[in-house]
Amino acid sequence: MPGREERKHRYTTVSIPVTLYNRIKELIKDTGFTSVSSFVTYVLREVVADMEREKMESETISEEEKKRILERLKALGYL
Repeated sequence: MPGREERKHRYTTVSIPVTLYNRIKELIKDTGFTSVSSFVTYVLREVVADMEREKMESETISEEEKKRILERLKALGYL
């Protein structure tokens, strides 16, 4: 079984259009990004984190919904 350090640096390949690659390459000149891959990884981490946050928020039951559920359970005799 690979150690934690080995698993941390595993990668896969994702294809993007050459024109987009070139646009990103131009965009990151004189920035802290050392490669198009590092920029794309940064952007995707941000997007994925935002989407996960939105998903969690949409799955959370509001206090109003919780109150209605409890009232319905009481009316049905479960509480």
